[in-house]
Amino acid sequence: MRIFVAAAIFAVSLAGTIARADVESGPTVDEKVPALKVHAVVGPIEDKDVDYTAERKVKPTIYIFIQATEWSRPMARYLRKLDTTIGKTEGAAIVAVWLTDDKEKTRTYLPRAQMSLKMESTALALFPDSQTGPEGWGINADAFMTTVVTNKGRVAATFAYQSVNETDLPDVEKAFRKALKSAAK
Repeated sequence: MRIFVAAAIFAVSLAGTIARADVESGPTVDEKVPALKVHAVVGPIEDKDVDYTAERKVKPTIYIFIQATEWSRPMARYLRKLDTTIGKTEGAAIVAVWLTDDKEKTRTYLPRAQMSLKMESTALALFPDSQTGPEGWGINADAFMTTVVTNKGRVAATFAYQSVNETDLPDVEKAFRKALKSAAK
């Protein structure tokens, strides 16, 4: 009987771990970076609709899609630390896109988030009315955050999270360095 109870407890804990596993989200690696028509709120372009893919062209860029309803302090730490690290690379930038149902609330919130986080290399934008983001990006609504590493107009890596914090950054930074290195060849 004790073995059965122990096995049942193990199975339940394993199922919980599997349920929390990260999900797949984002465009396919090596694919051309899709158009990204969003409303820019904070950054080099402000309070205007823009296609960030057209603006960034072949420059190294990390696109981050955030489910606005899931925004948290650990996500903020992830974004801030990534901004500090990637900002050291000449020409590199981060474009963080809030996927939101409330455009006005998000438009008001993002400048306050920027004042708090004090990011230098990150543009903040919003995409209204869809948890799956702009067409062609393949954003999974179950992913609270999707990070897409790009360089030379191609997708180099994607990372999708249901739970994220700054300890997830080494893999993203490694993929970014690899994309820069492979493009230099």
